[in-house]
Amino acid sequence: MLAFLVSAIRLGMTFLLGSTGETIAEKSGHLNLGIPGVMCVGASCGCFAEYLYFSAVKTNIVPVLAVIIPIVAAFIGAAFMGLMFSFLTVTLRANQNVTGLAITTLGVGISNYMIDETSTIFTKGSKYFTASLPFADDLGWFGELFLSYGIFVYLAIAIALTTSFVLSKTKVGLHLRSVGENPATADAAGINVSRYRYVATCIGCGVAGLGGLSFIMDYLNGNWEYCIDAIGWLAIALVIFTVWKPNLAIIGSIIFGALYIASTYITGFGFAEKELFKMLPYIVTIIVLVFTSIRNKKDSQPPAALGLNYFREER
Repeated sequence: MLAFLVSAIRLGMTFLLGSTGETIAEKSGHLNLGIPGVMCVGASCGCFAEYLYFSAVKTNIVPVLAVIIPIVAAFIGAAFMGLMFSFLTVTLRANQNVTGLAITTLGVGISNYMIDETSTIFTKGSKYFTASLPFADDLGWFGELFLSYGIFVYLAIAIALTTSFVLSKTKVGLHLRSVGENPATADAAGINVSRYRYVATCIGCGVAGLGGLSFIMDYLNGNWEYCIDAIGWLAIALVIFTVWKPNLAIIGSIIFGALYIASTYITGFGFAEKELFKMLPYIVTIIVLVFTSIRNKKDSQPPAALGLNYFREER
C-alpha cells in the first residue's frame, strides 16, 4: 500500500502541473485544448536540453545545473506554444477549440521529431530529478511517504498553492478572473484583456510543460514514452474535477494518479479488465461535472467567457 501511494503521488504531480497550467489559462477565458501537445513539447525541450548539457560537459556534471537547465528549457518551450495559441486566438481571433486541437497535434509531432527514444542520457539525468532528502530513509514509513520524492513533487505543490493564492487573494488574480468572467466589463474598467490572456496562457503552458518533463524524468526515470498526450487529456479533466481550484487539485491529482495506476496493483483480472480501470478518472470527472451542473453553484462553475474570443469592437 505504501509503494502504491508513493507511486500515485509521483504520477499525480504530472496531473497537478498540467491542470494548474490549464486553470491559469482558463481563468483568463482561454480554453486551451492544446495542453497535451504543450506537455509533450515541454518534456521534449527539457530532455533535449539535458542531452545538450550532458554532451557539452561530458563527465563534469553539476547536479544543480542538470536539473535547472531542463526545467527552464521545458518552461520556455511550452510557453512558446502558449504564445502561438494566444497569437492565433487573441490577435487573429481563431476558434479556440480548433486551435487547441491543432496545438496538440503539432506538439506531439514536435516531440516525436526531437527525441531519440533509444538515448540513455535521459535515464542518467533522471537520477538528479528523483534524488530525495538524505535523511528520508531514517524516518521509516513517514520519510518514505512524505520525504522520499524528487524536486518535482515539492515544486508542483508549491506552484499549485501559489497559483491558488494569487487567483483568490491578489489584485492580479482579481483582474485575471474578471477577464475570464466578463472581458467587456474588465476592458471598460481599464484592464488590458489581450495582455492578461497572453501572459496567463504563456505562463499556464509553461507550468503544464513542466508536467510533461516531470512525467519523463521523475515518474518514468528518464524512459521516454509516447503517452504524455494521454496524460495531458487527464490533466484537463482534473481541472473540471477540482472545479477550477488549484489547491483542491493537489488532492485530486493524487486520486487521479491512484486511479490511473490501480490496474497494475490489481490481480485476478485480464488485460482488458485492467485497461477498463484506466477509464475511472474520466468517469469520475463526468460524474463531478454532472453534479456541479445540477448544483449550479457560482464557485463551482467555469469562467463565464471560457472559450469565447473577445472582440472589442462589439463591446
